[in-house]
Amino acid sequence: MGEILGPDVLGAELGERATLVQFSTAFCQPCRATRRTLAEVAAMVPGVGHVEIDAEERLDLVRALDIARTPTVLVLDATGRVVRRASGQPRRVDVIAALGQAV
Repeated sequence: MGEILGPDVLGAELGERATLVQFSTAFCQPCRATRRTLAEVAAMVPGVGHVEIDAEERLDLVRALDIARTPTVLVLDATGRVVRRASGQPRRVDVIAALGQAV
């Protein structure tokens, strides 16, 4: 961890305080639930952004970050540094706890 992912890499602006980056695929059922969870947390916590990346369209980034399955969630701090990563469908409480390390 510790990689820096800026807007140029993500194709989206970073959140003011932290960013939740979700790698998904079209037919991934847990990805839909993850999208809802991350969007809810981003809406609850001021300054937190949510970016969803289609893993099939961004194979270069998937390989560079060693993303092995979807959903995979990266938690970035305000500078875009990866501070946490997790695979699988996260629980809201775990996402909020992970944000505590980023802000």
